[in-house]
Amino acid sequence: MRQAEITRDTLETQVSVKINLDGSGVGRFDTGVPFLDHMLDQIARHGAIDLEVTAKGDLHIDAHHTVEDIGITLGQALAKALGDKKGLRRYGHAYVPLDEALSRVVVDLSGRPGLEFHVAFTRAWIGQFDVDLVGEFFQGLVNHALVTIHVDNLRGTNAHHQAETVFKAFGRALRMAVEADPRAAGAIPSTKGAL
Repeated sequence: MRQAEITRDTLETQVSVKINLDGSGVGRFDTGVPFLDHMLDQIARHGAIDLEVTAKGDLHIDAHHTVEDIGITLGQALAKALGDKKGLRRYGHAYVPLDEALSRVVVDLSGRPGLEFHVAFTRAWIGQFDVDLVGEFFQGLVNHALVTIHVDNLRGTNAHHQAETVFKAFGRALRMAVEADPRAAGAIPSTKGAL
């Protein structure tokens, strides 16, 4: 089973992530940021991975440190669970609609951090959640998972729908990328021989 558990403890946050890439989409979240809990549940459910995230952060300031550090810790857990990446598909992509919104996410388990994030949110806040933090979450994740992710919101007028399609599409794209490739025979999917 490809599993990992990572704890990150700083003066600003305490974050714990458990991940099972061969799970069934079960999620448990207690981050103190309800909208992020909802988005993390999209990753678990649509990625068919088991994911548990708990966090305590300096929310009296704002949610920035908490959201970013959850992205960092999830990235570390993902990297650990992936191991040497032998026999994986490596690439994944998904288009996900939600009513008027449509997003595309493409994932490469490349061993190199890279984020192209193109989401023009139609408003600055979703309830109490600052939409700038969606990009911060994914930047933290790619930096520490050492993956490349392209995120494009192709259309949408409702900011909640825009964000939700991004997280759902990421879950679906990640699910594809981490699947075993039956034709790879346990090989590393790179001409370099390493990812």
